[in-house]
Amino acid sequence: MHGGDLGAAWRQFPDAPEPFLDLSTGINPNSYPVPPLSPEAFARLPEPEAVTRLVAAAATFYGAPSAAHVVPAPGTQILLPLIAGLVRPGRAAVLSPTYNEHARCAALVGHRVTETCDIAALGEAELVIVTNPNSPDGLLLDRDMLLAVAAKLRSRGGILVVDEAFMDVVPAGSSIASEAARNIVVLRSFGKFFGLAGVRLGFALLDPQVAARLRALLGPWAVSGPALTIGTAALLDRPWIERTRRELNEAAARLDAVFGRVGLEVIGGTALFRLVRMQAASALFRHLGRDGILARAFPNNPAWLRFGRPGNEEAWARLENSLSRFRERG
Repeated sequence: MHGGDLGAAWRQFPDAPEPFLDLSTGINPNSYPVPPLSPEAFARLPEPEAVTRLVAAAATFYGAPSAAHVVPAPGTQILLPLIAGLVRPGRAAVLSPTYNEHARCAALVGHRVTETCDIAALGEAELVIVTNPNSPDGLLLDRDMLLAVAAKLRSRGGILVVDEAFMDVVPAGSSIASEAARNIVVLRSFGKFFGLAGVRLGFALLDPQVAARLRALLGPWAVSGPALTIGTAALLDRPWIERTRRELNEAAARLDAVFGRVGLEVIGGTALFRLVRMQAASALFRHLGRDGILARAFPNNPAWLRFGRPGNEEAWARLENSLSRFRERG
């Protein structure tokens, strides 16, 4: 599941005030400050040394066993069918509801895909895909449980794929990046926490031998020169990372308080997004849209709405005022 389609929002709410306040994604609205980029970053093919620096920074930041376990890519989206193709077509299980592309990409390479909310049923497939913490509900799965699933899969040549796109805002010790070997693949997204989704940068953490195969599939120069420079600087900037984690947690608590004041029930989320439930969620979505505020709706769960964090005080005020007017209307 994903948001961010402002074109569709404008078509649905053509009279909304400008600019649209997009709260439909889980992307940090206060992005990492892009460092100065030399003209050569755009004019020349990326140098291998720049890739080596990025991979080393990513291995340290994400906690991979070594740099040999890390494969950078132009976003994790492009990795989904490649990784699903590491297993011969068979049964794939996706823990749902979650990001729709996991099931689509697994089916694309020939797997028979089952989407299930039953964690116990995951171990019966050859390919298991989970998002941890999950979107949209923020469910955080236990490391030991995931490792047990991986062990069960290993006995018949299956693999466990763990999408940790939102793990950057979760307390330390929840990731299984350090276990990325043998039949465990971990995906990490750069764009969400660092707020630079347009840079198109992501990582697969996996067994070094399989990582070499994945690099060959991606080919040379998979990551652009600007992305290499920006990604390396951001992953090494510990003061910005720690400050941003604090700010995101404070913003999540503030969102919960705002929702509580207008009677919205918060049922899950992470520091980058909150999931609320109400019977009139569809009416609230339309009300917000007419006010130029885009939340994330779920056709299969019409009582749910997901909200990202506002990026400044003006955005906070717009959201609070719109919610208050909706409540006053009854």
